[in-house]
Amino acid sequence: MKVRYGSGIKSLVFCCLGLFLVLALTASVYAQEQFYSGKTIRIVVGFSAGGGFDTYARALARYLGKHIPGSPTVIVDNMTGAGSLIAANHVYKVAKPDGLTIGHFIGGLFLGQVLGQKGVEFDARKFEFIGAPTTDHVVCAFTKASGITSVERWAASKTPVKMGGVGPGTSTPDNATRIIKAAAGLPIQLVSGYKGTADIRLAAESGELAGGCWGWESVRVTWRKALESGDAMVVLQANRRTHPDLPKVPQALSLAKSDEGRKMIEVGIHGDSEIVRTYTLPPGTPKDRAQLLRKAFEETLKDPEFIAEAKKADLGIRLVPGDEAEKIISGLFKLDPGLIAKLKEVLYN
Repeated sequence: MKVRYGSGIKSLVFCCLGLFLVLALTASVYAQEQFYSGKTIRIVVGFSAGGGFDTYARALARYLGKHIPGSPTVIVDNMTGAGSLIAANHVYKVAKPDGLTIGHFIGGLFLGQVLGQKGVEFDARKFEFIGAPTTDHVVCAFTKASGITSVERWAASKTPVKMGGVGPGTSTPDNATRIIKAAAGLPIQLVSGYKGTADIRLAAESGELAGGCWGWESVRVTWRKALESGDAMVVLQANRRTHPDLPKVPQALSLAKSDEGRKMIEVGIHGDSEIVRTYTLPPGTPKDRAQLLRKAFEETLKDPEFIAEAKKADLGIRLVPGDEAEKIISGLFKLDPGLIAKLKEVLYN
Protein backbone atom coordinates (compact mmCIF):
# COMPACT_ATOMS: atom_id res chain seq x y z
CA MET A 1 0.00 0.00 0.00
CA LYS A 2 1.39 3.34 -1.04
CA VAL A 3 1.06 6.39 1.17
CA ARG A 4 0.94 9.75 -0.60
CA TYR A 5 2.52 12.56 1.35
CA GLY A 6 2.54 15.29 -1.33
CA SER A 7 -0.82 16.94 -0.66
CA GLY A 8 -0.37 16.75 3.10
CA ILE A 9 3.07 18.35 2.95
CA LYS A 10 1.80 21.11 0.66
CA SER A 11 -1.06 21.84 3.04
CA LEU A 12 1.35 22.02 5.95
CA VAL A 13 3.68 24.34 4.04
CA PHE A 14 0.81 26.70 3.11
CA CYS A 15 -0.46 26.62 6.68
CA CYS A 16 2.97 27.50 8.05
CA LEU A 17 3.41 30.23 5.45
CA GLY A 18 0.02 31.73 6.30
CA LEU A 19 0.84 31.65 10.00
CA PHE A 20 4.20 33.30 9.31
CA LEU A 21 2.54 36.11 7.34
CA VAL A 22 -0.05 36.68 10.06
CA LEU A 23 2.65 36.83 12.72
CA ALA A 24 4.78 39.17 10.57
CA LEU A 25 1.83 41.48 9.96
CA THR A 26 0.90 41.48 13.63
CA ALA A 27 4.49 42.29 14.59
CA SER A 28 4.60 45.12 12.04
CA VAL A 29 1.33 46.64 13.27
CA TYR A 30 2.54 46.37 16.87
CA ALA A 31 5.84 48.05 15.97
CA GLN A 32 4.03 50.90 14.19
CA GLU A 33 1.64 51.28 17.09
CA GLN A 34 4.57 51.53 19.48
CA PHE A 35 6.21 54.12 17.23
CA TYR A 36 3.18 56.38 16.72
CA SER A 37 1.73 56.16 20.21
CA GLY A 38 2.06 59.57 21.89
CA LYS A 39 3.61 61.12 18.78
CA THR A 40 2.47 64.13 16.72
CA ILE A 41 2.24 64.11 12.92
CA ARG A 42 2.64 67.50 11.28
CA ILE A 43 0.99 68.33 7.95
CA VAL A 44 3.05 71.15 6.41
CA VAL A 45 0.67 73.19 4.24
CA GLY A 46 2.37 75.56 1.82
CA PHE A 47 -0.39 78.16 1.84
CA SER A 48 -2.06 80.49 4.33
CA ALA A 49 -4.90 79.57 6.68
CA GLY A 50 -8.41 79.84 5.29
CA GLY A 51 -7.64 78.74 1.73
CA GLY A 52 -8.60 75.51 0.02
CA PHE A 53 -5.39 73.60 0.82
CA ASP A 54 -5.63 74.57 4.47
CA THR A 55 -9.35 73.72 4.68
CA TYR A 56 -8.87 70.20 3.33
CA ALA A 57 -5.79 69.58 5.49
CA ARG A 58 -7.54 70.61 8.71
CA ALA A 59 -10.54 68.42 7.93
CA LEU A 60 -8.25 65.44 7.27
CA ALA A 61 -6.20 66.14 10.38
CA ARG A 62 -9.25 65.70 12.59
CA TYR A 63 -9.71 62.08 11.48
CA LEU A 64 -6.41 60.75 10.11
CA GLY A 65 -4.93 59.89 13.52
CA LYS A 66 -7.61 57.37 14.44
CA HIS A 67 -6.74 55.29 11.37
CA ILE A 68 -3.06 55.07 12.30
CA PRO A 69 -1.87 52.46 14.87
CA GLY A 70 -1.14 54.29 18.11
CA SER A 71 -3.61 57.09 17.30
CA PRO A 72 -1.09 59.95 17.03
CA THR A 73 -2.12 63.59 17.19
CA VAL A 74 -2.23 65.30 13.78
CA ILE A 75 -1.70 69.05 13.44
CA VAL A 76 -1.49 71.51 10.55
CA ASP A 77 1.46 73.87 10.17
CA ASN A 78 1.15 76.65 7.55
CA MET A 79 4.51 77.33 5.91
CA THR A 80 3.79 80.00 3.32
CA GLY A 81 6.01 81.53 0.66
CA ALA A 82 6.97 81.26 -3.03
CA GLY A 83 3.72 79.58 -4.00
CA SER A 84 4.34 76.71 -1.51
CA LEU A 85 7.86 76.10 -2.87
CA ILE A 86 9.33 76.86 0.56
CA ALA A 87 7.20 74.09 2.05
CA ALA A 88 8.12 71.66 -0.75
CA ASN A 89 11.85 72.27 -0.32
CA HIS A 90 11.48 71.95 3.46
CA VAL A 91 9.78 68.57 3.22
CA TYR A 92 12.44 67.34 0.79
CA LYS A 93 15.58 68.73 2.43
CA VAL A 94 14.86 69.42 6.10
CA ALA A 95 12.04 67.23 7.41
CA LYS A 96 13.09 63.92 8.94
CA PRO A 97 12.00 60.88 6.90
CA ASP A 98 10.37 59.24 9.89
CA GLY A 99 6.70 59.33 8.94
CA LEU A 100 5.92 62.25 11.22
CA THR A 101 5.96 65.01 8.57
CA ILE A 102 3.54 65.14 5.65
CA GLY A 103 3.88 67.79 2.96
CA HIS A 104 0.91 69.42 1.25
CA PHE A 105 2.10 71.81 -1.45
CA ILE A 106 0.80 72.50 -4.93
CA GLY A 107 1.34 69.87 -7.60
CA GLY A 108 2.33 72.40 -10.26
CA LEU A 109 5.77 72.44 -8.68
CA PHE A 110 6.38 68.95 -10.07
CA LEU A 111 5.93 70.32 -13.60
CA GLY A 112 8.06 73.26 -12.47
CA GLN A 113 10.97 70.92 -11.87
CA VAL A 114 10.64 69.52 -15.40
CA LEU A 115 10.61 73.07 -16.79
CA GLY A 116 13.67 74.10 -14.79
CA GLN A 117 11.87 76.42 -12.39
CA LYS A 118 14.23 78.50 -10.27
CA GLY A 119 14.29 77.68 -6.59
CA VAL A 120 13.25 74.03 -6.95
CA GLU A 121 15.56 72.04 -4.69
CA PHE A 122 13.83 68.68 -4.87
CA ASP A 123 13.52 65.73 -7.22
CA ALA A 124 9.81 64.88 -7.44
CA ARG A 125 10.61 61.27 -8.31
CA LYS A 126 12.14 60.71 -4.86
CA PHE A 127 9.16 61.78 -2.74
CA GLU A 128 6.89 59.12 -1.23
CA PHE A 129 3.33 59.89 -2.33
CA ILE A 130 0.40 59.28 0.01
CA GLY A 131 -2.28 60.41 -2.44
CA ALA A 132 -4.72 63.27 -3.00
CA PRO A 133 -8.21 63.66 -1.49
CA THR A 134 -9.63 65.20 -4.64
CA THR A 135 -8.79 66.54 -8.07
CA ASP A 136 -8.96 70.20 -9.02
CA HIS A 137 -11.58 71.57 -11.37
CA VAL A 138 -10.02 74.87 -12.42
CA VAL A 139 -12.33 77.87 -12.71
CA CYS A 140 -11.87 81.61 -13.08
CA ALA A 141 -14.05 83.60 -10.70
CA PHE A 142 -14.54 87.38 -10.45
CA THR A 143 -16.40 89.84 -8.28
CA LYS A 144 -19.53 91.43 -9.72
CA ALA A 145 -18.00 94.82 -8.89
CA SER A 146 -15.13 94.14 -11.31
CA GLY A 147 -17.55 94.11 -14.22
CA ILE A 148 -16.24 90.75 -15.47
CA THR A 149 -19.52 88.85 -15.40
CA SER A 150 -18.96 86.76 -18.54
CA VAL A 151 -16.21 85.62 -20.90
CA GLU A 152 -17.53 88.11 -23.47
CA ARG A 153 -17.10 91.01 -21.05
CA TRP A 154 -13.66 89.71 -20.14
CA ALA A 155 -12.55 89.49 -23.77
CA ALA A 156 -13.95 92.98 -24.47
CA SER A 157 -12.11 94.65 -21.58
CA LYS A 158 -10.05 97.57 -22.86
CA THR A 159 -7.53 97.17 -20.08
CA PRO A 160 -5.83 94.05 -18.69
CA VAL A 161 -7.94 92.44 -15.98
CA LYS A 162 -6.07 92.19 -12.67
CA MET A 163 -5.97 88.62 -11.41
CA GLY A 164 -4.26 87.25 -8.31
CA GLY A 165 -1.34 84.85 -8.19
CA VAL A 166 0.81 83.20 -5.55
CA GLY A 167 4.13 82.51 -7.21
CA PRO A 168 5.84 80.88 -10.20
CA GLY A 169 5.09 77.19 -10.58
CA THR A 170 1.79 77.09 -8.72
CA SER A 171 -0.78 75.14 -10.73
CA THR A 172 -3.43 77.58 -9.68
CA PRO A 173 -3.66 80.45 -9.73
CA ASP A 174 -0.44 81.29 -11.60
CA ASN A 175 0.11 78.52 -14.17
CA ALA A 176 -3.55 78.28 -15.14
CA THR A 177 -3.86 82.06 -15.50
CA ARG A 178 -0.71 82.36 -17.62
CA ILE A 179 -1.70 79.46 -19.87
CA ILE A 180 -5.23 80.82 -20.40
CA LYS A 181 -3.77 84.22 -21.27
CA ALA A 182 -1.36 82.71 -23.82
CA ALA A 183 -3.75 80.16 -25.30
CA ALA A 184 -6.95 82.23 -25.44
CA GLY A 185 -5.51 85.74 -25.76
CA LEU A 186 -7.65 87.13 -22.94
CA PRO A 187 -6.56 90.48 -21.42
CA ILE A 188 -4.89 89.62 -18.12
CA GLN A 189 -2.52 91.29 -15.70
CA LEU A 190 -1.29 88.66 -13.25
CA VAL A 191 -0.49 90.18 -9.85
CA SER A 192 1.48 87.51 -8.03
CA GLY A 193 2.92 87.25 -4.54
CA TYR A 194 -0.18 86.58 -2.42
CA LYS A 195 0.21 83.98 0.34
CA GLY A 196 -2.75 81.91 -0.80
CA THR A 197 -6.16 81.94 -2.42
CA ALA A 198 -7.75 83.26 0.77
CA ASP A 199 -5.65 86.41 0.38
CA ILE A 200 -6.54 86.68 -3.31
CA ARG A 201 -10.22 86.38 -2.46
CA LEU A 202 -9.94 89.17 0.12
CA ALA A 203 -8.02 91.35 -2.35
CA ALA A 204 -10.78 90.85 -4.92
CA GLU A 205 -13.46 91.73 -2.41
CA SER A 206 -11.61 94.94 -1.53
CA GLY A 207 -11.35 95.94 -5.22
CA GLU A 208 -7.60 95.41 -5.38
CA LEU A 209 -8.12 92.58 -7.88
CA ALA A 210 -10.91 91.47 -10.19
CA GLY A 211 -10.57 87.79 -9.27
CA GLY A 212 -8.47 84.74 -10.05
CA CYS A 213 -8.33 81.15 -11.30
CA TRP A 214 -8.18 78.22 -8.91
CA GLY A 215 -10.04 75.03 -7.99
CA TRP A 216 -13.84 75.00 -7.91
CA GLU A 217 -13.59 72.66 -4.92
CA SER A 218 -11.96 75.52 -3.05
CA VAL A 219 -13.90 78.42 -4.58
CA ARG A 220 -17.33 77.01 -3.78
CA VAL A 221 -16.36 76.47 -0.13
CA THR A 222 -14.34 79.58 0.69
CA TRP A 223 -16.34 82.02 -1.47
CA ARG A 224 -19.76 80.47 -0.90
CA LYS A 225 -21.60 83.52 0.43
CA ALA A 226 -20.49 85.78 -2.43
CA LEU A 227 -21.40 83.13 -5.01
CA GLU A 228 -24.85 82.65 -3.47
CA SER A 229 -25.51 86.41 -3.31
CA GLY A 230 -24.22 87.02 -6.84
CA ASP A 231 -21.36 89.21 -5.62
CA ALA A 232 -18.93 86.72 -7.18
CA MET A 233 -19.34 84.49 -10.20
CA VAL A 234 -17.52 81.86 -12.24
CA VAL A 235 -17.15 82.84 -15.91
CA LEU A 236 -14.72 80.18 -17.22
CA GLN A 237 -13.69 76.61 -16.43
CA ALA A 238 -10.63 74.70 -17.66
CA ASN A 239 -11.14 70.96 -17.44
CA ARG A 240 -11.62 67.84 -19.55
CA ARG A 241 -15.27 67.65 -18.53
CA THR A 242 -17.83 70.30 -17.66
CA HIS A 243 -18.59 70.28 -13.94
CA PRO A 244 -22.19 69.38 -13.02
CA ASP A 245 -22.37 72.55 -10.90
CA LEU A 246 -21.36 74.70 -13.88
CA PRO A 247 -23.28 73.42 -16.94
CA LYS A 248 -23.44 76.80 -18.70
CA VAL A 249 -19.92 78.03 -17.95
CA PRO A 250 -17.69 77.84 -21.09
CA GLN A 251 -14.52 75.76 -21.30
CA ALA A 252 -11.11 77.38 -21.80
CA LEU A 253 -10.23 74.77 -24.42
CA SER A 254 -12.96 76.15 -26.69
CA LEU A 255 -11.27 79.57 -26.62
CA ALA A 256 -7.78 78.35 -27.60
CA LYS A 257 -6.57 80.04 -30.77
CA SER A 258 -4.21 77.27 -31.96
CA ASP A 259 -3.36 73.59 -31.60
CA GLU A 260 -0.36 74.61 -29.56
CA GLY A 261 -2.64 76.57 -27.20
CA ARG A 262 -4.95 73.58 -26.81
CA LYS A 263 -2.00 71.32 -26.00
CA MET A 264 -0.79 73.75 -23.33
CA ILE A 265 -4.22 73.74 -21.70
CA GLU A 266 -4.44 69.95 -21.87
CA VAL A 267 -1.01 69.37 -20.32
CA GLY A 268 -0.56 72.43 -18.10
CA ILE A 269 -4.10 72.59 -16.68
CA HIS A 270 -6.11 69.43 -17.40
CA GLY A 271 -3.26 66.99 -16.74
CA ASP A 272 -2.15 68.86 -13.66
CA SER A 273 -5.54 68.69 -11.94
CA GLU A 274 -5.01 65.10 -10.77
CA ILE A 275 -1.91 65.90 -8.73
CA VAL A 276 -2.55 69.45 -7.54
CA ARG A 277 -3.49 68.41 -4.00
CA THR A 278 -1.10 65.55 -3.29
CA TYR A 279 0.14 64.69 0.18
CA THR A 280 3.78 63.64 0.25
CA LEU A 281 6.44 62.24 2.56
CA PRO A 282 10.17 63.07 2.58
CA PRO A 283 12.51 60.87 0.51
CA GLY A 284 13.80 57.94 2.52
CA THR A 285 10.68 57.46 4.61
CA PRO A 286 10.53 53.72 5.43
CA LYS A 287 8.37 51.90 2.87
CA ASP A 288 6.27 50.13 5.49
CA ARG A 289 5.50 53.43 7.20
CA ALA A 290 4.66 55.09 3.87
CA GLN A 291 2.29 52.23 3.03
CA LEU A 292 0.68 52.48 6.45
CA LEU A 293 0.04 56.20 5.93
CA ARG A 294 -1.36 55.56 2.45
CA LYS A 295 -3.78 53.05 3.93
CA ALA A 296 -4.74 55.42 6.76
CA PHE A 297 -5.27 58.23 4.27
CA GLU A 298 -7.59 56.10 2.13
CA GLU A 299 -9.48 54.87 5.20
CA THR A 300 -9.94 58.46 6.37
CA LEU A 301 -11.58 59.39 3.07
CA LYS A 302 -14.05 56.52 3.67
CA ASP A 303 -14.66 57.42 7.32
CA PRO A 304 -18.40 58.17 7.78
CA GLU A 305 -17.64 61.01 10.19
CA PHE A 306 -15.15 62.59 7.81
CA ILE A 307 -17.54 62.16 4.88
CA ALA A 308 -20.32 63.84 6.88
CA GLU A 309 -18.06 66.80 7.73
CA ALA A 310 -16.81 67.05 4.15
CA LYS A 311 -20.38 67.05 2.86
CA LYS A 312 -21.39 69.73 5.35
CA ALA A 313 -18.41 71.88 4.32
CA ASP A 314 -19.01 71.10 0.62
CA LEU A 315 -15.58 69.50 0.24
CA GLY A 316 -15.49 67.27 -2.83
CA ILE A 317 -13.86 63.86 -2.36
CA ARG A 318 -12.26 61.87 -5.17
CA LEU A 319 -9.29 59.78 -4.12
CA VAL A 320 -6.15 59.82 -6.23
CA PRO A 321 -4.12 56.89 -4.81
CA GLY A 322 -0.45 57.40 -4.08
CA ASP A 323 0.72 54.98 -6.77
CA GLU A 324 -1.46 56.72 -9.36
CA ALA A 325 -0.03 60.13 -8.43
CA GLU A 326 3.44 58.61 -8.72
CA LYS A 327 2.75 57.44 -12.30
CA ILE A 328 1.34 60.81 -13.37
CA ILE A 329 4.36 62.65 -12.00
CA SER A 330 6.72 60.18 -13.66
CA GLY A 331 4.99 60.94 -16.98
CA LEU A 332 5.87 64.64 -16.68
CA PHE A 333 9.51 63.74 -17.23
CA LYS A 334 8.61 62.25 -20.64
CA LEU A 335 6.95 65.32 -22.19
CA ASP A 336 7.86 66.45 -25.71
CA PRO A 337 10.85 68.84 -25.63
CA GLY A 338 9.06 71.36 -27.88
CA LEU A 339 6.08 71.55 -25.52
CA ILE A 340 8.41 71.87 -22.54
CA ALA A 341 10.14 74.83 -24.21
CA LYS A 342 6.81 76.57 -24.93
CA LEU A 343 5.45 76.02 -21.43
CA LYS A 344 8.68 77.32 -19.98
CA GLU A 345 8.39 80.47 -22.09
CA VAL A 346 4.75 81.06 -21.07
CA LEU A 347 5.11 80.27 -17.37
CA TYR A 348 8.42 81.92 -16.53
CA ASN A 349 8.99 84.80 -18.95
